Amino acid sequence: MSNTSINNNEVDIVIAAINSDLEPFMNEWRPVFSQFHLIIVKDPDMNGELRIPEGFNVDVFTKSDIDRVVGSSTSILFSGYSCRYFGYLVSRKKYIISIDDDCIPARDTNGDLVDVVAQHIANLQAPATPFFFNTLYDPYRKGADFVRGYPFSLRSGVTCALSCGLWLNLADYDAPTQALKPGQRNSRYVDAVMTVPLRSLMPVSGINIAFNREVVGPALFPALRLAGEGKLRWETVEDIWSGMCVKVICDHLGLGVKSGIPYVWRRERGDAIESLKKEWEGVKLMEEVVPFFQSVRLPQTAVTAEDCVVDMAKSVKEQLGKVDPMFARAADAMGDWVKLWKSVGSSSPGV
Repeated sequence: MSNTSINNNEVDIVIAAINSDLEPFMNEWRPVFSQFHLIIVKDPDMNGELRIPEGFNVDVFTKSDIDRVVGSSTSILFSGYSCRYFGYLVSRKKYIISIDDDCIPARDTNGDLVDVVAQHIANLQAPATPFFFNTLYDPYRKGADFVRGYPFSLRSGVTCALSCGLWLNLADYDAPTQALKPGQRNSRYVDAVMTVPLRSLMPVSGINIAFNREVVGPALFPALRLAGEGKLRWETVEDIWSGMCVKVICDHLGLGVKSGIPYVWRRERGDAIESLKKEWEGVKLMEEVVPFFQSVRLPQTAVTAEDCVVDMAKSVKEQLGKVDPMFARAADAMGDWVKLWKSVGSSSPGV
């Protein structure tokens, strides 16, 4: 990994607390997390008190905090794993690293503990190369470089805005794959990271990501977490929607997205059949969503992430709103998110 300079005051680690007993999780992560500020957001639907061990610099946000900051009518946006987005909203740091509470540190092929923070920050601090693919993957890593034929005019790269880590053990399979292959596990540790090429979409999972909040923060949002959706709640694919939005926005703004290391070890969790019930309608609608994101273009007047989300919402309403009224509501939620981001961001730190 290339040399990484981590300023502890520039990093927030956001944890969506779905389990009330975080002691085992936190103790597993102590070697990595103890030197950084943590934002733990308790799922508003969870009953019981959180159990958090001593020795961490942590701010905990509960349903009452969410209601106070965004209003009780808006707090539905942050139920379930979408509570992580509240952490993004209230952070004031340059870099956010988001790790779900069903993950523990992985070990690399040498048996060494993977430092998720160091590897994510290295991905974000090194340039990205979305305009021309380097066949040795990330040319900025130690022992790598640009291959013969790579244009010298593109070798300076661009700012990397989003780092998408991976998972050992239980990979992020969808419910149909889990149901058909219940025993399938990921045991391959691939020591590589690459820039996702321009105009290529990818499924982004909030399980293990990091991003530069200053340049792309508002583009990660829970727009599909809407009240009254019934069977169309998209509970397990809403971060996929957000990820496609942020990739299109990064392409438009000339920013990079990386995928690969760092890995986490994901514990067993969930019932594939129950997940299928929740996400099946979303899985079907993805066939409409992907062509939209492949073809949508943002106007040159959109020069910030906030601008891009607003313009993206207009396209969502005009084009996808005809497919299903849920998308029209999602578009409204995207606009509301930008207003919320601006209003919360203008308040004092530690809202």
